[in-house]
Amino acid sequence: MKTYLIKDACIINDSKRTYADVLIKNKRIERIGTGLNVKGSVIEINAHQQFLLPGVIDDQVHFREPGLTHKATIYSEAKAAVAGGVTSFMEMPNTNPPALTQELLEQKYEIGKRSSLANYSFFMGTSNDNYDEVMRTNEKKNDVCGVKIFMGSSTGNLLVDNALVLDKIFAGSEVLIATHCEEEQLIRENFEKRKKEKGSLTAADHPIIRNAEECFESSFKAIQFAKKYNSRLHILHISTEKELQLFGNMIPLKDKRITAEVCVHHLHFTADDYERLGNQIKCNPAIKSSNNKDALWKALLDNRLDVIATDHAPHTWEEKNEPYEKAHAGLPLIQHSLSLMLHYVKETKNLPTGRQVSLEKVVEKMSHAVADCFEIKDRGYIHEGYFADLVLVDMNESQTVSKQNILYKCGWSPLEGFTFPATIKNTFVNGHMVYGNGVFDESQFGQRLQFTR
Repeated sequence: MKTYLIKDACIINDSKRTYADVLIKNKRIERIGTGLNVKGSVIEINAHQQFLLPGVIDDQVHFREPGLTHKATIYSEAKAAVAGGVTSFMEMPNTNPPALTQELLEQKYEIGKRSSLANYSFFMGTSNDNYDEVMRTNEKKNDVCGVKIFMGSSTGNLLVDNALVLDKIFAGSEVLIATHCEEEQLIRENFEKRKKEKGSLTAADHPIIRNAEECFESSFKAIQFAKKYNSRLHILHISTEKELQLFGNMIPLKDKRITAEVCVHHLHFTADDYERLGNQIKCNPAIKSSNNKDALWKALLDNRLDVIATDHAPHTWEEKNEPYEKAHAGLPLIQHSLSLMLHYVKETKNLPTGRQVSLEKVVEKMSHAVADCFEIKDRGYIHEGYFADLVLVDMNESQTVSKQNILYKCGWSPLEGFTFPATIKNTFVNGHMVYGNGVFDESQFGQRLQFTR
């Protein structure tokens, strides 16, 4: 395996900046220091005026394999991920068939092992009738990121709307429970009401049907179950100002039993963008009015929201361009999530108070905090002895999203035409430079994430 020496980088780690060299050897960070010299064969990378970040860990993606590979594959989306500086991902169970048994879950790990350029973990799925299979996850708590509960609409039989089943899962799970929180009954009522009022619906109706009230009710319900049993609960993709009253910042993240995630599209888009982008930004939970975006930014920066993710959910262009009621919900983001946050770092002096974000904060929320939240072993930080999952960024080289450089299998992005003020130059996964200056080295695949629970 190759040895690398990154010279004269500005390292962003542990909420500070350090100018130093980093020696990468045998998959890990061997040394961090100034003026490092190495005997023997080594590849030097001049990182002068560039930033070295820990690789992004995305705790919520949908890579569509098995069964939905016309949309995406683990190979295609992991390749897009590493090009965007994402070195590890945790993937959701709503594939075909859904990961509702331990055997089906392990089949996904086998696909990851032979095809993912990034490190990987997969959530165990839940339904109203697979409680025993879910509880078997307790036997492998160091090998699986968590169990996923869809408390709102989902595909297939992944919706868990039986209160007795929910109670049992929260009582019995010894691993992290990640929830998609939307109140199914309220969604149905809102849809029928809106349909009766308008007849023909468009994407602009989406945040009215999937509104703040139904998100709050479901998140509140999940938190009540978690508090009842002191369960480890992580609520995904918070999208409303109202939900933020459910979360606190009075204790360190490592001591929290209830944590929350925000996604980049809820930090970037608002309901005003439906006029321009329509179904391209139709997703669940919905992108809502601008007051929610402002509140999400404030909560992210004051640590009521703990991590940033994508909920990367690709669909074909044809599936997105169906009429609103048939158009599939979800958008592809993983190649551009770090770049989008770097845009906000670069533009912070021009942003209103309450939305000014530092590079250190981005690293905290996309790397450090995700590793802490999920108790991931030896990743998420630039520390000696940790796996060398690293990203080298040039903050002075811009890049515009175009059809020619989109790597998602679906071939489109709602950010097409957007110019980022920074470029991902190199991505290392387990000490292997899988991506460098636009070129991939696919001679090594990622590893299964391990957890220290």
